Amino acid sequence: MTDAPVLQLNHVSRSFGPVEVLHDVSFALIPGRVHALIGENGAGKSTMMKILSGFLEPTRGTVDLDGKPVAFQSAKEAEDAGIILIHQEFNLAEELSVEENIFLGREVRKGFRLLDKAAMEGEARMQLERLGTKVDVRTRVRDLAVSDKQMVEIAKALSRKVRVLIMDEPTAVLTNREASVLFDQIDRLKAEGVAVLYTSHKLDEIARVADDLTVLRDGTVVSQGLAADYDEDRMAREMVGRDLTSLFPATHDADTAATVLEVQNLTVPGQVEDLSFTLKAGEVLGFAGLVGSGRTEAMEGLMGLRAANALVRVKGQPVTIRTMADATAAGIGYLTEDRKGRGLILNQGLTPNLTLLALKKFTRRLIDRKAEEKALDEAIETFDIRAPTRTVAVGNLSGGNQQKLLLAKTMLNEPEIVIIDEPTRGIDIGTKQQIYQFIRKLADDGKSVIVISSEMAEIVGLSDRVVVMRRGRKAGELTRTEITEDAIVRLAMGLDGQEFAA
Repeated sequence: MTDAPVLQLNHVSRSFGPVEVLHDVSFALIPGRVHALIGENGAGKSTMMKILSGFLEPTRGTVDLDGKPVAFQSAKEAEDAGIILIHQEFNLAEELSVEENIFLGREVRKGFRLLDKAAMEGEARMQLERLGTKVDVRTRVRDLAVSDKQMVEIAKALSRKVRVLIMDEPTAVLTNREASVLFDQIDRLKAEGVAVLYTSHKLDEIARVADDLTVLRDGTVVSQGLAADYDEDRMAREMVGRDLTSLFPATHDADTAATVLEVQNLTVPGQVEDLSFTLKAGEVLGFAGLVGSGRTEAMEGLMGLRAANALVRVKGQPVTIRTMADATAAGIGYLTEDRKGRGLILNQGLTPNLTLLALKKFTRRLIDRKAEEKALDEAIETFDIRAPTRTVAVGNLSGGNQQKLLLAKTMLNEPEIVIIDEPTRGIDIGTKQQIYQFIRKLADDGKSVIVISSEMAEIVGLSDRVVVMRRGRKAGELTRTEITEDAIVRLAMGLDGQEFAA
């Protein structure tokens, strides 16, 4: 194995129109090593990965393959050279099977015309078994869970003759177990001499997988070196250019506050059974539990997005919620965990995305465009939404700015109760801090907030009280002084000596 770079950028800059987004970047990938690329949303990571993988050309500088300049005319040319990009956004054909997706465009044939389905199914099954997933290769992709789709993307990449593997947030939707299996596969690829470029907002993952590290800030390399020389605090500091020791705002005890939401015996058939809880004014109530514990399904049932039964009172008054409109009328807002699939219209600009749920506020006979623009002005200022123009397709915004827009959209209806599912998934640490401050300000202003999160630190750091779920039921409840990672895990895994709390 050689220390010579297999792929590198030499003094690369990239402009879109008059705006330069990458500035004189030099970067090298070495066979058998994992190079982590970190930075805030909008730092230039995606642009850099697209240049390396043939989706974009540099404005200045060169891409070198095996020490020689190369100009890929397409992503396919880069793939033919062994450079494979696993996209953060799924690049799958929803109506095709898992096996058909894995071999799309490079089908195995018997003779001149016939496809060798048995060979392709066998190879696809082997790749998925390596990743520890039991997905049926004949299943249509549209019928898969989000985490299974990600595993198909990874299997698709690993089934190719890969020299350089570029991974963009590969674990954003994976469970801890699935992520651990992926890390084992990365170790295998390293041993086989593959160069890996790995980007993630999860700094503990970077510490686990990386040999080398590059930090981008505002399109410029601000730090580069051996990953062993960086702890998580230094990574965060280099990314945002400031100290983040106070990542979470102060919590408080809301025990004496008035109860604003009472939910009794919430049942979502096949998902959640007899869930009861209360929510206080000015409180941040965390919902914790393992993946599949029923947290999201419970809140979707409460919001009328799933068939459910429950006795619900808002400020002491019974309410019936059968649809999202009923929940909105009751003063309850909801931020979905799937901001791209269900939260935002990605091909539309900021204004229609912001005002869609509250369109009645801006409509008499016609839509009041001036009022819409004023609302957008206020949202941009309040939530620090950063976009090159108001008309830019929301799909082109960073994940952090998409999430801030989704939060502004939800708050435009002025809900008293806000449910936020996975508030910072796929968001850099600097923007996470902003989101946490927004959540705490909502509570300080008298709103009541429910936060569902798979990140243990987020639940511990944000919550005034925590409800822990296990197998679709409430496993227990922790007050502020009782909230620890160990206490949550014990309840979530049934290690507290009780199968379920009363």
